[in-house]
Amino acid sequence: MMQDSNGIPACFSSAEKLSDDHGAVTRSGQSVYMSVYRTKVADHCRLITITWCKNLLLHGLSVSVEGPEEEAQYTCKVELKPWYFWRKQGSKRFIVDGKAVDIFWDLKAAKFNGETEPTSEYYVAVVCDEEVVLLLGDLKNEAYRRTGCRPALIDPILVSKKEHIFGKKKFSTRAKFHEKGRWHEISIECKNRGSGDSVSGVQPEMEIKIDGHLVIHVKHLQWKFRGNESIHLSKMRIEDKEF
Repeated sequence: MMQDSNGIPACFSSAEKLSDDHGAVTRSGQSVYMSVYRTKVADHCRLITITWCKNLLLHGLSVSVEGPEEEAQYTCKVELKPWYFWRKQGSKRFIVDGKAVDIFWDLKAAKFNGETEPTSEYYVAVVCDEEVVLLLGDLKNEAYRRTGCRPALIDPILVSKKEHIFGKKKFSTRAKFHEKGRWHEISIECKNRGSGDSVSGVQPEMEIKIDGHLVIHVKHLQWKFRGNESIHLSKMRIEDKEF
């Protein structure tokens, strides 16, 4: 996978606010889907981080734009509580290097279908210099009408994607390992196999498959719950990390 230096942040605030580390997210029972894009914002090439979070009560959205210094970020957080209809549509403005950067979102009818990231009926748009520099979701025409801005001449580049899934025995997703590469089907499954070697007679293990082919098989998961392993796919080195 492509590497990035960003940790996994928490989307939720107030009593649900967590420190930006993997252990805190794990303890919260929170699923996270984070995508990092690189595009031109306020006359400079910057990173925009889109983070979707989900716990037992609600969904959350966080949009962060890289500031003048690499460490500085401008962040907009939205908590999609079922009883707060007005929070599902809105906008927020930052001033980055003297230029306005606007975040627009419409999640009123967003369909999640049990996932952390919406699957349809939504948009999230980032606007600067009267251009939509990043647009996510399927309601693109609605986004252009609401912002009143034109598409940017430069397409954003997906730099990295990171997912943390809580509470599933089997997880499936699609991903690219190179910007110009094809989409791959990835599945991760944890299962128990009967064994006479353990006291309980059960041995937990994990299988990772890419395009239906088994690429990583971790046995005795109760002993190997943390580690990493590298594989090669189409002459590319891919690193898997387990926590």
